[in-house]
Amino acid sequence: MRAARLIKMVLLLQSRPSMTAAELAAELEVSERTVTRDAQALSEAGVPVYADRGRAGGYRLIGGYRTRLTGLHRGEAEALFLSGVPGALREMGLADAASAARLKVSAALLPSLRDASRTAAQRFHLDAPGWFSEPEPPEVLPAVAEAVWDDRRIAARYRRGEQGAGREAEREVERELEPYGLVLKAGVWYLCARVADGDSFRVYRIDRFASVEVAGGERFTRDEGFDLPGFWAERAERFARSILRTEVVVRLSGRGVRRLPHAVDRQVAREALAAAGPPDADGWIELTLPVESADVAHAQLGSLGPEAEVLAPPELRERFRDDARRLAALYGGGPAARTAVDRGRPR
Repeated sequence: MRAARLIKMVLLLQSRPSMTAAELAAELEVSERTVTRDAQALSEAGVPVYADRGRAGGYRLIGGYRTRLTGLHRGEAEALFLSGVPGALREMGLADAASAARLKVSAALLPSLRDASRTAAQRFHLDAPGWFSEPEPPEVLPAVAEAVWDDRRIAARYRRGEQGAGREAEREVERELEPYGLVLKAGVWYLCARVADGDSFRVYRIDRFASVEVAGGERFTRDEGFDLPGFWAERAERFARSILRTEVVVRLSGRGVRRLPHAVDRQVAREALAAAGPPDADGWIELTLPVESADVAHAQLGSLGPEAEVLAPPELRERFRDDARRLAALYGGGPAARTAVDRGRPR
């Protein structure tokens, strides 16, 4: 414990011209008296720590006691400090390790580059989750992350959703997995893993794990040809396609065409528009749009308002016709019409 603190103290002093006892105490989370004892211990061990007395005094290293990464230029140094995602590292239980690593790199950089971490942080920040959501990191995430780093098999109980009786039901299954990589997508953590002694790779939502245990400390032999970014991109596209189980035929005005990519998946909108025919005499185009379900299509296309007309399927068109009647009654009638709308009986 003390050895690690002494090393951190040296690195702190390497990264700055000098530090007061109070500053060192705050960084090391110890008392100023402990800082004094540690500085004396370092000096006795041959580390040239010098104490400046007085109100403006502090501690500093003398005699050029530092190592330097002279091969890095400013752009590379700033990119290095951008490589970490603080929130994600914290959720995986790696915040302390990342902090120590950044400190070591800062201490080793040339003096002219030591502000790289500050300049990078001032200019770029990644906030992964979507708006109006504060996802809670899964409790098992640190254990899964540790297994990923150490190439250790895990025994997991996983809550799998199944369709039944018109709604999704859950049941737990037990799996022994070889955890290859973690992915953070829109605030949700996923594990890319291979079933032990199997050939296929699968994707699991971390928050669906009921429990995770290291399987006897057994390590697995990693397939060095596994490409995590490529695998995730392929599976994400396959998943996006798999949920588009039905189609709707819709007419769009020019404004509706421009707004469609904001209402549905951009790639789906792009492909549907590319396959559409030319505009009619009124400037409207007709296209076939893959959608997840009639309910989802009702919500998505409803955001286009009068810029979209659903032609098929008939039951979805009838829902929009009912919406139009209710809106006309709501905005065009008096109190009696609004009362009828509230009761679900358009007039």
